[in-house]
Amino acid sequence: MKKTVIPLLVLVACFTLMNPTNAAFSAFVKNQEQIVYSYIAAFNARDIDAMLEMVTDDVQWLSISGDKITVEAKSKEVLRTTMVEYFKSCASCRSRLGHTFSSNNRVSALEVAIFQTSKGVQEQRSVSLYEFSNGLIKRVYYFPAEK
Repeated sequence: MKKTVIPLLVLVACFTLMNPTNAAFSAFVKNQEQIVYSYIAAFNARDIDAMLEMVTDDVQWLSISGDKITVEAKSKEVLRTTMVEYFKSCASCRSRLGHTFSSNNRVSALEVAIFQTSKGVQEQRSVSLYEFSNGLIKRVYYFPAEK
């Protein structure tokens, strides 16, 4: 009886590790992470059209500070206007992702903003959470840098 149990356990373990559902889910999550990286790359390139291709028509950008939530954008067109103004106000602003972590429909990120001031190049770290719907960014929750 012991001889049949061990091969059976090995077989179950192999099917669990090679489960196509797990592989598909992993690819799905990695694709969402890649979209966030592409979104940041488009931001750094100041390519607003490319940024908007990665979001839903009713995208929301929410800034969260303590117990206050500010709606920065509620649609693609408002996001476009917001980004045009942002880029005008901070020509040196760039961003990079320190790391990402994914769940079913969300990608959280540690974002590092880099910008020029009279004191030289500065960096600040913020946390963001990208929520997805049908492969597009539906909502971004942005937690500003801590002081």
